[in-house]
Amino acid sequence: MDIVKRRPVKKPKLFYYAKNILRQALPGFLYRQLLGKKLNALNNYNAAEIADRVNYYNKLKQSVSLGESAIRLRNMAIFKSPKAYNFDTFEYTRYFDGNLKACFLFGDVIHTPAEPTIQKSRPIGDDNANAVLLKLDKYRHFVFVDDKIPFEKKQDVLIGRGVVTQPHRIRFMEMYFNSPLCNLGQVNTNGGNIAWLKPKIGIKQHLQYKFILSLEGNDVATNLKWIMSSNSIAVMPAPRYETWFMEGRLIPNVHYIHIKDDFSDLEERLQYYIDHPEEARQIAVNANNYVKQFFDKQKEDIISLLVLQKYFEYTLQLK
Repeated sequence: MDIVKRRPVKKPKLFYYAKNILRQALPGFLYRQLLGKKLNALNNYNAAEIADRVNYYNKLKQSVSLGESAIRLRNMAIFKSPKAYNFDTFEYTRYFDGNLKACFLFGDVIHTPAEPTIQKSRPIGDDNANAVLLKLDKYRHFVFVDDKIPFEKKQDVLIGRGVVTQPHRIRFMEMYFNSPLCNLGQVNTNGGNIAWLKPKIGIKQHLQYKFILSLEGNDVATNLKWIMSSNSIAVMPAPRYETWFMEGRLIPNVHYIHIKDDFSDLEERLQYYIDHPEEARQIAVNANNYVKQFFDKQKEDIISLLVLQKYFEYTLQLK
């Protein structure tokens, strides 16, 4: 089986903050001088693959002027909340002229704005061009694992732990909390149902199971990325929102086990893959292969810079 080699534990957040604070030390003109060199590394990659991803994140096809909500890059409040979003944005905007303008929308965004805006998440669809994606809040979202447990050694049960406050998560728990095919638990003490309370468990404990629940919350499901890098399988309805992970390109029953939006076929789908372990194992392999595209830091940098460059070109600020 093609196993993805990634650490299951994040680096301490202290290192994340220290690295981002140090980025402020160098003058902006030095970063801008490096932009050409960074983009020249494009020659090391498949140009069509890079262009495909750039145009997926930034779907702008017509030039448009920005409105009054746009701010100059040099006026970004890097150290103000939400720091993770500001840090992750500055990692790439620092390579461009500080007088360039952009609109930013940080947090769990589930709509497409009226003008081109840089954001972490957006609705999946054909009419989301104004929602331009960057790899934001990546310390929380882009976690991958090194799963040493073969698929066949895992338990034939769906594991699920999470905050249960949204109506769709409550409905899921009402339907399957007592199912013999599930090990489900609510980790929040406010809201939900006190009868569903169970202690939090870490990623390592989740990986004891073949099937891991991945339900969207405010926007995307945070755990989907590490599940797909493991030897377990994500179980979920078709995603409604997407991030840099391109959730809109995931194929049902190829990259994850698909269940209906009303969850009514969950047990049927689990039992099918319990009875057909080779088909299930192939889904885990496919998911592993999908996540590999995000592991090359140099390539991720090039795509991020080109997404921004295209943004400034289509907002009539660069030629």
